[in-house]
Amino acid sequence: MKLRPEEITSILKTRIEQYDVETDLSEVGTVLQVGDGIARVHGLENCVSLERLEFEHGVVGIAFNLEEDNVGVALFGEWQLVKEGQPVRRTGEVMSVPVGEGMLGRVVDPLGNPLDGQGPIEAAERRPLEFKAPGVIQRQPVTQPLQTGLKSIDAMIPIGRGQRELIIGDRGTGKTAVAIDTIINQRGGDVVCIYVAVGQKASTVAQVYEKLRDEGAMDYTIIISAPAQEAAPIKWMAPFAGAAMGEYFLYGGKHALVIYDDLSKHADSYRQLSLLLRRPPGREAFPGDVFFLHSRLLERACRLNDSLGGGSLTALPIIETQAGDIAAYIPTNVISITDGQIFLGSELFYSGVKPAINVGTSVSRVGGNAQTKAMRKVAGRLRLDLAQFRELEAFAQFGSELDPATQQALGRGARMVATLNQPQYQPWPFEEQVVAIYAGNNGYLDRVPVSLVPRFQDDLRETLRSSGGIYDTIRESMDLGEETVAKLNDALAKFVEGFDIVEEKGLVG
Repeated sequence: MKLRPEEITSILKTRIEQYDVETDLSEVGTVLQVGDGIARVHGLENCVSLERLEFEHGVVGIAFNLEEDNVGVALFGEWQLVKEGQPVRRTGEVMSVPVGEGMLGRVVDPLGNPLDGQGPIEAAERRPLEFKAPGVIQRQPVTQPLQTGLKSIDAMIPIGRGQRELIIGDRGTGKTAVAIDTIINQRGGDVVCIYVAVGQKASTVAQVYEKLRDEGAMDYTIIISAPAQEAAPIKWMAPFAGAAMGEYFLYGGKHALVIYDDLSKHADSYRQLSLLLRRPPGREAFPGDVFFLHSRLLERACRLNDSLGGGSLTALPIIETQAGDIAAYIPTNVISITDGQIFLGSELFYSGVKPAINVGTSVSRVGGNAQTKAMRKVAGRLRLDLAQFRELEAFAQFGSELDPATQQALGRGARMVATLNQPQYQPWPFEEQVVAIYAGNNGYLDRVPVSLVPRFQDDLRETLRSSGGIYDTIRESMDLGEETVAKLNDALAKFVEGFDIVEEKGLVG
């Protein structure tokens, strides 16, 4: 066999031309110091803020402090395994979380890892933790109602799609209950719900999950859990992960609701993180940018204009107060960022008013814009009437003789409070709420003893459901027309007459 040099030369030339060396140039630093979930890293000169960094043993970190000679990194995972002198590798990517339809029905940690033992999650994409909120031109006003199913909220403190409404109150006043009822009320609708539990007991999160599953609400809900035993970085990250998961639906032209339970613990975790990173403390040892922490988070909730798909992200942040002090540092910060607040009072709660909404300090800055025409017609004066009732009630305790007008106002106020009372996990459709409030406002309850008002309202619902017509008309038209009002008055008059007869015979106790 004769060797031909020109053939060998041509083959070598071709191979050399086609040869491609895959170089992996990654910037690697060294751990200088580690402790309390924080690492100081040297040698990452080109590192960017909030960049994802990789350590040994599968630990990841976020670059928080970019200083002259080192980078302060918050660690996630088993950070105890990280030792001084170990290498740290840049990824070139800003920290992100998995998002998509595949997250629905799952319980995950803020990194997107499943906690419910139901196997891996198929995410549609990843979205960055921090994302610039849409500008003024990209938004549209809040006009569509987000029904909570709670009569007192939908009537007096309405929440609209794209709004940020704060739920605030002392420990054990029913803040989480309001949020869970709102999630349950979205069943059968087009709103995806995200419940972010920050610093809650793991057993509490498990109870929420079981309740939502039993009510069929987990089909459209994501639970993000950063329980109390977790380190501060995980708790800091949880609300931002919730916002990122909600934005997937917002920018996809859909509607989402995200509940941050609660931002008091979130601020505490950020304070811990900042102090460990040696950032200068300010008022109550919180860092100077704790206001910016919550404002950039809550500003991401909005309703986009139609050219961008018309999607919405509604935020219900929760704040826990100490002894009803809404003038404290974090409560005033969040009140000034949000579009209103629902204040739950412990005195009202312990006196049997549930949900224990203090109408004097609660407000929705969107107001009637986020209500249907029917609800606006029946609930127009309700807040004012109830506030006056509370004042009269306090005054009446000191007076022995009251004039008939005051007695009537007190009687009607007590019946309206009983009408607005609602057991947990029993949201009402808006058309049933409208009829219940209409009956109270127009004197149909005046002859009914206060103790029988809940029974009256339940029986009225059953009667009107079985007869049909009125509820269907209100639901379809979203309004109370003259013809509907006439039919409703007839139905209520007949029902009151029948209810009185039953009461006289002693069949209602």
